[in-house]
Amino acid sequence: MSDAAPEPEGGEEQTFLSHLVELRERLLKAIAAVLLVLIVLLPFANRLYHLIAQPLIEHLPEGSHMVAIEVASPFMTPVKLAFYVALFLAMPAVLYQLWRFVAPGLYRHERRLALPLLVSGVLMFYVGCAVAYFLVLPKVFLFLLGITPEGVAMMTDISRYLDFVLTMFLAFGLCFELPVVVVLLVAMGWVTPAQLIRQRPYVILGVFVIAAIFAPPDVLSMVMLAVPMCVLYEAGILVARVFLRPPRTDAEGRRDASSRA
Repeated sequence: MSDAAPEPEGGEEQTFLSHLVELRERLLKAIAAVLLVLIVLLPFANRLYHLIAQPLIEHLPEGSHMVAIEVASPFMTPVKLAFYVALFLAMPAVLYQLWRFVAPGLYRHERRLALPLLVSGVLMFYVGCAVAYFLVLPKVFLFLLGITPEGVAMMTDISRYLDFVLTMFLAFGLCFELPVVVVLLVAMGWVTPAQLIRQRPYVILGVFVIAAIFAPPDVLSMVMLAVPMCVLYEAGILVARVFLRPPRTDAEGRRDASSRA
């Protein structure tokens, strides 16, 4: 009697060298996709920076403006932004190359689960960045300008502003991955939807703690991050209950067989 596990789909086992060659090809294609988008965006780097700075510029008092402290920052900061935007836009192509590399080594049921999680993870990260840009950043800068001491002119450095905005995008993008994490945990069998429901009060408390750490200092921004995370947590539980079924154990299978006999 053989207990050997079934081999993953994808034909004969490749050699280690062939895996390295394929990995190099996939990495080169991913890098080429990012560079191609970057080349297209470079002529519009200053316009991109103006667009990303709009939430702050709209709330600056009359006569105030942003400044460039470092000598090369007027050139390097827009180029840096263009690179991150290129990486952001080319991420589907990068993840597609990653998928083409790992997919042959996955079982069929793993493929059916991994691809939707990968796509939904990218989409939720985009949604988190959009929420940060359109909803949170204008409120943050309105709050910060409102508490600026009298006699102090707020003139933000363009490089530090970009770092702040990118940090906000990363924080909100990662926090919006919560439903994907929930579905993944259920799919791996580490937790069940019933356990997630029982732990809801502790999760809500943890969500507000995370929002207090990563959101800007005002209460409104914290709530704008925490409330969507709570909703996304419930959405993850709902998706897991609808589309995922816990694996049947041998004992359950024997009980079902005996009940039918």
